[in-house]
Amino acid sequence: QVRLVESGGGLVQAGGSLRLSCAASGPIFSSAVMGWFRQAPGKEREFVAAIKWSGRSTYYADSVKGQFTISRDNAKNTVYLQMNSLKPEDTAVYYCAARTEGDPQVFAPRRAKDFGSWGQGTQVTVSS
Repeated sequence: QVRLVESGGGLVQAGGSLRLSCAASGPIFSSAVMGWFRQAPGKEREFVAAIKWSGRSTYYADSVKGQFTISRDNAKNTVYLQMNSLKPEDTAVYYCAARTEGDPQVFAPRRAKDFGSWGQGTQVTVSS
């Protein structure tokens, strides 16, 4: 079982930046996909970005393209989400997720149900 621990959330003014981190432990193979999701109050959890554990493949939700950047450091088993030009509508709990060997092997997963391992979430609040 993969264990994921997020950090880096907080309160920031509109226009500011935050970098979220997701420390992963456990069996992560090269075919794994690491993702970030977010959930605002009263809304469904939505896909933000994802990156393959190996290679350079990344993909984003249209709403964050050009604003957020996902990256990873395999040596540290950590995935990052750099968030720039933050807006109040980016306020949400941000979750790290992993699609590993035992999960449905769909291409470029974007649905929450495609990811079998989840962190506890970290709150991001953007004030106007």
